[in-house]
Amino acid sequence: MTQRHAVIIGGGIGGLCAAIGLRKAGLRVTVLERAREFTDIGAGITLWPNALRGLDALGLGGRIAPLLMPQAAGKLRDHTGRWLTRWDADRVERAFGRPLLAIHRAQLLDLLRDALPADTVHPGVEVTDVDRAGTVRWNGGEVGADLVVGADGIHSTVRTVCWPDHPGAAYCGSTGFRAVVDLPDRRELSGVIGKGVEIGLVPLTGERLYWYIAERAPRGTRHDDRRAHLLRLFAAWPEPIPELIERTPEHAIMQHDLLALDSPLPSYVAGRVALLGDAAHAMPPFLGQGGCQAIEDAVVLAASLAQPDVGAGLREYDRRRRPRSQAIARQSARAGRMGSQLANPIAVAVRNAAIRLLPPAMTARAAVKPAQWSAPTIGTG
Repeated sequence: MTQRHAVIIGGGIGGLCAAIGLRKAGLRVTVLERAREFTDIGAGITLWPNALRGLDALGLGGRIAPLLMPQAAGKLRDHTGRWLTRWDADRVERAFGRPLLAIHRAQLLDLLRDALPADTVHPGVEVTDVDRAGTVRWNGGEVGADLVVGADGIHSTVRTVCWPDHPGAAYCGSTGFRAVVDLPDRRELSGVIGKGVEIGLVPLTGERLYWYIAERAPRGTRHDDRRAHLLRLFAAWPEPIPELIERTPEHAIMQHDLLALDSPLPSYVAGRVALLGDAAHAMPPFLGQGGCQAIEDAVVLAASLAQPDVGAGLREYDRRRRPRSQAIARQSARAGRMGSQLANPIAVAVRNAAIRLLPPAMTARAAVKPAQWSAPTIGTG
């Protein structure tokens, strides 16, 4: 029997995980990535137990372990420095058998690329057209495939072409800032919330710290000097926020509007085409599950396509992934509305009081509920 061929559009976390999984399921894989070079990305990613199980199913658990930073404890404060809640990451490990971990995004992408044969990923290929029969076109090239995977992000070309009635990404109401900085003396997972603002600090290996800020702002708001803007905004906030911004070079701070798919797709599958990751269910970042859900997508897609019937496998993938990923996207949007997008002072005070009154165990259960997922076995059909 002729080996089936999968073309994956997008070389991010979801696309690379799908490539690894589909090869494990017996398919020949080609990854087309628009970027010409794989540059360093100044951001981290939290890997909840569900994502770790997915990486185990892909055979990557042993390779990734040395790069992961355990998140031993967590705490949340308001903008005055008052404690709202604390949580112990041991509770996560006791509940799921796995800790909450974090990794630099660039390290994760390097590891995923290294897990594939050298001729699998083709950078500098910008796909211009895809049809539901499995034909992929780009400037100067065309290929037919048994399976096409759209893993090309929130502004997905594949989604635009194959789901032309979908309105695309919508603004979540907040702009995001993020960076990775060398900061050996600040090693605790923590967060701060205020009126229209949410901040998170995530330790990484190598004595680095990943920080992110979500600020309520009109879409398209930009600043000539991002660092100066943040220093003015957070000058009176509790440490280490002002110090953290002060120690981060301006060029290291990235800013992007937070977007999501407000309109859920009726299916992740059209003919021989499947969407995964942000192309399928882009969600606000407030549960830390965006990348984790892309890993889940990839594992389930590979497990579903281990059977010889591509159509049946894609129907199984859609059935298993769409309800869960869309439910988590809705939860993430609700978390954002109660976090960085909450701007009314009275509502902020009520929210903070409610968080203080909740037992830490209840707060932890709500945070880890999306991690309740078991990875399927990827077998060769």
